[in-house]
Amino acid sequence: MFKTLFAVILSASLISLNISTAYAEAPARGETFPADEGIVVSSIDTAGYTYMELANGDKKFWIAAPTTKVEKGEHIRFVENMKMHNFTSKTLNRTFNELIFVTSTQVKVEK
Repeated sequence: MFKTLFAVILSASLISLNISTAYAEAPARGETFPADEGIVVSSIDTAGYTYMELANGDKKFWIAAPTTKVEKGEHIRFVENMKMHNFTSKTLNRTFNELIFVTSTQVKVEK
């Protein structure tokens, strides 16, 4: 009886641990994500590119990705290709202090 009860308690503990670990992947609001992720604050579509302003903790930054359909508030993961400083977009008539060109983006689904 003791062995059975111990096995049930151990199994329940391991299941609980697995569940809490799975949901621990996404940081709570205000915490930072890995450097290649962020929450969409705003986006601008142009011919061939989507410029996205992302927030990661207290930091905001811009990325330029191949044309991508995104919505404000989505959690984006990206693959960095090149970082440019003082980049001027002639299409937008705007200079970005820093712009990260990315090869791909993916909407990260929160659990």
